Amino acid sequence: MHFSTIFRSFKNKDMLKRILIILGIIVAYRLLAQVPVPMGDASTFKEAVTNLLEKSDFSNFLNLISGGGLASFSIILVGLSPYITGSIIMQLLSKAIPRLEELSNDGETGRRKINQWTRILTVPLAIIQSVAYIFILYQSTISANISTDFTPSTGDFILSITAMTAGSVILMWMGELITEQGIGNGISTLIFASIITQLPHTMAQLGSALGDTSSGALNLFGMEFPVNATVFWIIVGFAIAMLVVIYCLVKLNEAQRIITINYAKRVHGNSMYGGIKSILPIKLIAAGVIPVIFATAFLSLPALVGQVITSFDSGNEIGAWLTTVFSAPSASNFATMYPDGITGQWFIYPVMYFLLVFAFTYFYTSIIFNTKEIADNLQKQGGFIEGVRPGVKTAEYLSKVVKRLDLFGALALGMIAMLPFATDYIFILTTGAPLGLSISGTGLLIVVTVALENLRSVDSRALMITYDDFQNESRN
Repeated sequence: MHFSTIFRSFKNKDMLKRILIILGIIVAYRLLAQVPVPMGDASTFKEAVTNLLEKSDFSNFLNLISGGGLASFSIILVGLSPYITGSIIMQLLSKAIPRLEELSNDGETGRRKINQWTRILTVPLAIIQSVAYIFILYQSTISANISTDFTPSTGDFILSITAMTAGSVILMWMGELITEQGIGNGISTLIFASIITQLPHTMAQLGSALGDTSSGALNLFGMEFPVNATVFWIIVGFAIAMLVVIYCLVKLNEAQRIITINYAKRVHGNSMYGGIKSILPIKLIAAGVIPVIFATAFLSLPALVGQVITSFDSGNEIGAWLTTVFSAPSASNFATMYPDGITGQWFIYPVMYFLLVFAFTYFYTSIIFNTKEIADNLQKQGGFIEGVRPGVKTAEYLSKVVKRLDLFGALALGMIAMLPFATDYIFILTTGAPLGLSISGTGLLIVVTVALENLRSVDSRALMITYDDFQNESRN
């Protein structure tokens, strides 16, 4: 990274304008998170939302990527989830339907067409999710006997669903506005901002606990400090652990296998072309965080079905079983679900979660990294891997390399997803209660990945802007 170049580029009006536009969009996004859904008293539904967050891991993840929009019952409650789901569906269809695959390979025009269809698909998905959450939350208020003086009519339901759908579409539009500025992906930047906004609440809680000296102050180097000694050392330990985890995440995100590509010499008239070398980088975790999102959504479906069943019939055994088994063990539900401590049931969800992340890593990598297509393109361009015949043999070699990388990448991604469960398990054994991290391993992976990608984009644009300065310096 050329940090001196980045700082120098801030003097450029165009660069400064782009950054200010992005910051303004993020501020507007955070303001939208405070606009409540027009459905009676918002505080009534916030209590139902709290109950839902305790029971559903997907709801917690949705609340994380919506910047607390679910917990505050705001109009961006469903957040960017419909657009992400629509993008994943279109990616899967573009590999399954030959016509769409041709369109995706048709350059910028084809990609624009697919993006337009993704936007159109986002609207019905947002409506479906809005209907589902409004229905579940309303049924939760009834089943939990939460007092309310407001009985919503059909018009109120339609208005609320319309507001939530509009909120999701506005977020999609904001993300595309950020992308147009040429400094990172807009959707990823909004998710990054959503996760970061959860930190102040955590810091406030730690500050409050740190200032509580009722159990004794900290004595260090013969001096007494007005802070809680136990909390202080816990914070120090976690700060060190966090730095180690972030360092490992950066290394895992940047890890890649470099394959050297040779290009044969070609003679055309009196000119000779080719005879050069290039590289084909293959990332260790090529699938990114998509397998984690897939696994979370897959495991959340039975729990949501169980909640719908129990909202109609509180004594239904199937609904209670689905809700219990497919609910992620966390600090919020530990006391009610595991009053006698850890049992065998506590490990069911983490084990299923790890296996699904592992399986989806292989599945999604096979979709986004088509070894046959890469081998064909290399052969058409006269490229080859030393010691490997072009064509089918090259595809087999690349497939073998990708599968080996997938093994370690899937294990690494699964370990990252297990971080909050491992932390809670250690704290249960030592203190009798889980810690309950506000940002999970998945959240940290998203933050690190997006931060690095955006920094590369800023660095690239800064080099373009200051190119003339470099030329002048080299002449002098």
